[in-house]
Amino acid sequence: MGMTDSQFKTFLRFLLNDLQEIRSEKSDEARNAKLEQIINTMQKALED
Repeated sequence: MGMTDSQFKTFLRFLLNDLQEIRSEKSDEARNAKLEQIINTMQKALED
């Protein structure tokens, strides 16, 4: 089942917010952990 334009924009806002949060991380370890979490979430979404 597909997404509406509104749902897709909401998804992009969540992703953008997470990426902006990662950009502000001082620690490489924390930044990498958050990136890994986003990558895993996106991979799971693609597999569904």
